[in-house]
Amino acid sequence: MEPVLLSSLQEEGEGEPAAAAGEDSSAFSAAAVPPRPATHHSLHKYAPLDWSAYFDEERRVAIPDTDDVFNVYTAGSEGPVVFCLHGGGYSGLSFALAASHMKDKARVVAMDLRGHGKSTTSNDLDLSIETLTNDVIAVIRTMYGASPPAIILVGHSMGGSVAVHVAARKEIRNLHGLVVIDVVEGTAMASLVHMQKILSNRAQHFPSIEKAIEWSVKGGPLRNIESARVSIPSTLKYDESRECYTYRTPLEQTEKYWKGWYEGLSDKFLSCPVQKILLLAGTDRLDRALTIGQMQGKFQMVVVRHTGHAIQEDVPEEFASHILNFISRNKIGPNGVEIPGLIKKWGH
Repeated sequence: MEPVLLSSLQEEGEGEPAAAAGEDSSAFSAAAVPPRPATHHSLHKYAPLDWSAYFDEERRVAIPDTDDVFNVYTAGSEGPVVFCLHGGGYSGLSFALAASHMKDKARVVAMDLRGHGKSTTSNDLDLSIETLTNDVIAVIRTMYGASPPAIILVGHSMGGSVAVHVAARKEIRNLHGLVVIDVVEGTAMASLVHMQKILSNRAQHFPSIEKAIEWSVKGGPLRNIESARVSIPSTLKYDESRECYTYRTPLEQTEKYWKGWYEGLSDKFLSCPVQKILLLAGTDRLDRALTIGQMQGKFQMVVVRHTGHAIQEDVPEEFASHILNFISRNKIGPNGVEIPGLIKKWGH
């Protein structure tokens, strides 16, 4: 939901599909094939990619005694659970590329939050921080019962706020880590007055999914074409009356909840009783509470260079390495914290 500097976008020729280079080398090449129309390259370059190349499974998690069904993507079968929460207007597929880099060493779970992606609820417009927090706790409980494996909560932007609120509630057993991506209370609160303008300045309607993907990397929030090809389709819906694609999540209609996402977030983050890391896309984003907290060593901060707001999409490999290093450094194992002296004795 933040504007992107167009000068730093990765442009033509980057992120080409691997197959493109050699696709004319078959027996039916060159002379036999009529020349392609000029638009083919663009359409091929921005064609949607399926989630299944990155995640292992897509699950519907129905919350007992409600009409709410949350769509969840999972990858990996060993290690602690890296539970990912996307930002406003994104979807669980925002973490697709990162998941493919983490799934050998951790179990990655990325849910579509209420009103996003393929999740369906009794009130898709209720994006209050209390409701979103309750949703995440309900999904974790439904998936893992009373004895979840070790969990690291990861949240981007609005999802970062949700992750902090979930951790602060202290209701998730075996929660060992909190990773917040590019959201700081001071900056977020200051930018809320501009948010409606930012939303209205977005391209609103697209003749095709390919055009939406192209816009997302040329004028929108993303810089990684491959990630956009996976994640953008899940953020769209088809408008029959206008015969075009538009956004699945009408963020402009949720303004009354925005302040609640970010108010008091820094103090809440600092008070969470787990290991914490804050990943930022710029250096000037710490507010006073976080600056003091960092000086006191209450959390680790990493500034990720050459990226936009969606760090996990723009530089997924680097993002994944930060998460895996965090797990390793804090010795977070599938059953909780591993104590080096006891590992051999217990045969872990």
